[in-house]
Amino acid sequence: MKIFFLFTFSIFLLSAFEQAAASAHYDKILTHSRIRARDQGPNVCALQQVMGTKKKYFSTCRNWYQGAICGKKATVLYECCPGYMKMDGMRGCPAVAPIDHVYGTLGIVGATSTQQYSDMSKLREEIEGRGSFTFFAPSNEAWEQLSSEIHRNLVDNVNIELYNALHHHMVNKRVLTKDLKNGMTLVSMYNDQKLLINHYPNGVVTVNCARVIHGNQIATNGVVHVIDRVLTAIGNTIQDFIEVEDDLSSLRAAAITSDVLDILGRPGHYTLFAPTNEAFERLPRGVLERIMGDKVASEALVKFHILNTLQCSEAITGGAVYETLEGNTVEIGCDGESLTVNGVKMVKRKDIVTSNGVIHLIDEVLIPDSAKQVIELGGAQQSTFRELVAQLGLASSLRPEGQYTLLAPLNGAFSDDTLRMDQRLLKTILQNHIIKVKVGLNELYNGQELETIGGKLLRVFVYRTAVCIENSCMVRGSKEGRNGFIHIFRQIINPAEKTLHEMLRNDKRFSVFLSLVKAADLDDVLSQPGEWTLFVPTNDAFKGLTDDDKDILIRDKNALRNILLYHLTQGVFIGSGFEPGVTNILKTIQGGKLYLKTVNDTLLVNELKSRESDLMATNGVIHVIDKLLYPADLPVGNDQLLTILKKLIKYIQIKFVRDSTFKEIPLTFYSPEIKYTRITAGGSDNEEKLKKLLEEEAPVRKVQPTRRTQGGAARRRTRLA
Repeated sequence: MKIFFLFTFSIFLLSAFEQAAASAHYDKILTHSRIRARDQGPNVCALQQVMGTKKKYFSTCRNWYQGAICGKKATVLYECCPGYMKMDGMRGCPAVAPIDHVYGTLGIVGATSTQQYSDMSKLREEIEGRGSFTFFAPSNEAWEQLSSEIHRNLVDNVNIELYNALHHHMVNKRVLTKDLKNGMTLVSMYNDQKLLINHYPNGVVTVNCARVIHGNQIATNGVVHVIDRVLTAIGNTIQDFIEVEDDLSSLRAAAITSDVLDILGRPGHYTLFAPTNEAFERLPRGVLERIMGDKVASEALVKFHILNTLQCSEAITGGAVYETLEGNTVEIGCDGESLTVNGVKMVKRKDIVTSNGVIHLIDEVLIPDSAKQVIELGGAQQSTFRELVAQLGLASSLRPEGQYTLLAPLNGAFSDDTLRMDQRLLKTILQNHIIKVKVGLNELYNGQELETIGGKLLRVFVYRTAVCIENSCMVRGSKEGRNGFIHIFRQIINPAEKTLHEMLRNDKRFSVFLSLVKAADLDDVLSQPGEWTLFVPTNDAFKGLTDDDKDILIRDKNALRNILLYHLTQGVFIGSGFEPGVTNILKTIQGGKLYLKTVNDTLLVNELKSRESDLMATNGVIHVIDKLLYPADLPVGNDQLLTILKKLIKYIQIKFVRDSTFKEIPLTFYSPEIKYTRITAGGSDNEEKLKKLLEEEAPVRKVQPTRRTQGGAARRRTRLA
């Protein structure tokens, strides 16, 4: 029982320490400031002051090493840490500041204006007397920044207005910065008004969005925290503010239409970036009408302006990404005194504090991807594609109620020759980049076929670090809009039109290789449906090969097949689908291995450069090389063959083992297409057709009779019905 008690107690202590540590960001940053100033003497803290302002910060490591706050250069200052003071003739701040009651402490921390107003309002007696208080004391500069009208009202009625205002800055107990937890609410000494506390990871502590600039000055009857602005009373929710603010009528209409307004009336810690009416007026009329007429889009629009965390402007000292209620993120940053949203200065008025959050007024409407039409998702890097889709009349076919997927090439993919093409041909090319259905990145799989609005079927290839469609691979940046997805591609997509065999036959560069393929009875492999990757040597790879040499090669069909099938692998492997700089090992049909990698966008095959890659065929892909490939571990046992191969292959040392033979490779590694011919009964024409079929030589693949047991090629069968 005793052991159990000790265990439980230790867990309680650890939990308490963890909770305290989680709320003590201010104290941690202060400790780092001490460390940075240790060369200046004891109890000195290093601060950063934004040049051209009086703003000082105990800085995070990020701001310190950048030498800037909110993008503005900051100078380094060394001051006594809170609670310490200098002594004549001694380094650093070796003396402890005198401890006094709260009124006296206001003078110690330099909040002399607050001290003076405490005198004027008869508050002095209270904060000199018995009790335990926390005083969030506005600095002298904070009082100077107060509007003249408010200042005059306070000073004209010191016994009520000023007294109540100062009481609003006080809490009837001692609360240190380590006790100020993020999201907590304190009750002030004026009319139980709320004080909203935020304690941020960067060490900034705010009270109703006023920043604590000098904390934890202990007094005999409490503690004083100096803040950078005068607090005003809060009572309304964000919903209440929107409902009465004339300049937010457009936002109010959108929030009501989308049923989001009620959310902003609930308890919480929200941040609303509220677009003004002027911001809504800047939107193209058609865009605004479409979004407002679509409840899903309008809900996404409004929620995209709301964070589920309270972000006061004074807590933002650099860029950070926050998730919105819509689900996507925005980057909130600062540029000097201005707040930025996604890098753009758009905040007109900051820190309108309410009982459930804070409002920043902005002069632009933020439109999330989920409220945009798919054609609107294209960014600056896809502007050429977007403009061509509009110019060629394809944008009108993307109906708002439809579902589409755009495969948008980067601007650089469109060469001058492409842009000068006949408009009809260019339109066909663009149609190959618009899929009839909405397909997200996580819905794509290897072997999938996608139909374009032009009727073409595009194949999907999924690799370890890449997703490719036909010859082109995706880059990061996929987005989902209201009626579809957009995926970004490196190159223009070229759907395959011909088989591997047809491509070789139509390109004179491959005539020698094709003749050897024919001699090895491999034509059908490259003609039939399948998924192959073929590394094709050009005629340059066979320079020096005489007719006699070629005859010797052809006579040894086993050797010829071993050599040719070392150039063929099962599966379609796009060059740009390989992870750059990493070696990929492919097993060939011959049985040997090929070693592939991409370096500087060039495909290397066994360290040989591919001169042209990703030539798509209906049954595979071709990568062009200018050398004949040969397995380094495959020995040759024939002198004549060795001599021939040495003529063609000089980049590796070919092994010679006398009388060694090449293994037989049966043509069972692929399934030939079965032809069906349907003939209906009756009619002299059909009788003639049947007679002709029966008289024709049966289309049987030629095989060596003695090797039939090794799995010779299957016959094509003609079915009569």
